[in-house]
Amino acid sequence: MTDARSELLATYLDRRSELLRFFTLRLRSATAAEDLIHDMYLRIATIDPHTEVRNAAGFLFRLGSNLMLDRLRSERRSSSRDDEWRKAHGVIMGADDVADAPRADDAVAAKQRLAAVIAILDTLPLQSQRVFRMHKLDGLSHSEVALALGISRSAVEKHVMAVLRQLMARLP
Repeated sequence: MTDARSELLATYLDRRSELLRFFTLRLRSATAAEDLIHDMYLRIATIDPHTEVRNAAGFLFRLGSNLMLDRLRSERRSSSRDDEWRKAHGVIMGADDVADAPRADDAVAAKQRLAAVIAILDTLPLQSQRVFRMHKLDGLSHSEVALALGISRSAVEKHVMAVLRQLMARLP
């Protein structure tokens, strides 16, 4: 009984160019075929030497075909999964994916504007800061802010208006 791994490696080396042509035609890509041929080599290198192989060339073509089918199935699953994710999380117009995120320069401008608002807020009286943050940033109503701070609804409205006047006057 001969060593199966040695026999397969010898046949692989002898028929490598033939295997490459065969799988290039099927995959329609020389690069994909090269990757597949390399994967075949790795599989051959890990085969138990005591495995019985009657036809080394047939074994190699079957191994390559099985690896090719596994790869194609995996790519199909991956593509399907990506399509489903895009449908669930993206915006598609016609056949094109459209970015749902703001442009980078708009995002930077918004961050700079927020930093300017926060800097202005930090210069205002503490009670006005609290009222404005609770109402505008935390989303509480005037009544909820009044109840939380123990002040009148009218006082909340006055604080919010005073902060808005300051922001309008000081923001570029």
